Amino acid sequence: MNVLITGITGFIGSRLASRLVRDGYNVHGLVRHSSERELSRIRDVISQVHLIEGDLGTFHSIISAVEASEPEIIFHLGALTPVRLSFDDPYPYIATNFEGTVNLVHAILREAPNARLIAASTAEVYGWQDGNRPIAEDAILNPASPYAVTKSAADQYVQMADRVYHLKGTVLRPINSYGRTGEGGFYTEYLISKMLVGETCYVGAPDSIRDYMFAEDHVSSYILAAKLPKAIGQVYNVSPGNPVTNSELAKILTEMTGFKGKIVFGSYPPGYPQRPKSQDPQYLVLDNSKISKELGWKPSHTLQEGLKLTVEMWRSKNSNRRVD
Repeated sequence: MNVLITGITGFIGSRLASRLVRDGYNVHGLVRHSSERELSRIRDVISQVHLIEGDLGTFHSIISAVEASEPEIIFHLGALTPVRLSFDDPYPYIATNFEGTVNLVHAILREAPNARLIAASTAEVYGWQDGNRPIAEDAILNPASPYAVTKSAADQYVQMADRVYHLKGTVLRPINSYGRTGEGGFYTEYLISKMLVGETCYVGAPDSIRDYMFAEDHVSSYILAAKLPKAIGQVYNVSPGNPVTNSELAKILTEMTGFKGKIVFGSYPPGYPQRPKSQDPQYLVLDNSKISKELGWKPSHTLQEGLKLTVEMWRSKNSNRRVD
């Protein structure tokens, strides 16, 4: 079966590609010319993946990519994701996240109308919500950043296309994922990378409550949704249901890493691009009952299990680097 992945060199896209190759799919991946330096993320399967150069913001290149790959399933993960940077420069986010999704939708309708589209949205589309309770899919979207606005618009465009153009789309709204080893700019990986080398850690919003999902569970949700026709036209939250405050997560990782250094609560790292505090939802936890009941999805890793695996990966990486 032919599949096309946008964002194949990204954190989740690369892991999805590896899983699909192992499962016997014929995998194509859309890459920008500027992203070729990131091909190391798919080095284990690159000889088995068909790479197509293109740009989500350019309609004719997306038409060419869909035409060349003849996909039966498209996993749309390509996006600009650093939330904080979107406040200062929103325009690339509009071009990639929203206009890129519009381009992809119409390329599919034109070149592969029978293909399934699994579109990655984000929990960030919910933004501000009343009350501290898990958020269901029917909640009003109140995106709290330029990034989230572009993802909300793309999310809704896919839903509109399902109804109006009979696109066979499914929207997944995942919560925060972790399990990176090469990037220390995301909260969980930031803490692990700093703690393992004994550097001071900063927790900018200690009381904010979030849910955290291990990367492999994130990947499994896309594959499951693509396999089940009942997912067509639906929106699903993807969340393991393990909410913790930022300070609680820091304490868990302190024990796992054996960290003896200093943690500064209530302050971001020096020079770190800050998200305006007035725009940062304090509670962002998703209700996962719909995907659990309708698709049978559930996480394979508890928070403790996933964090231990991530800490072990960082330890191994640091050890290998010292050997080199």
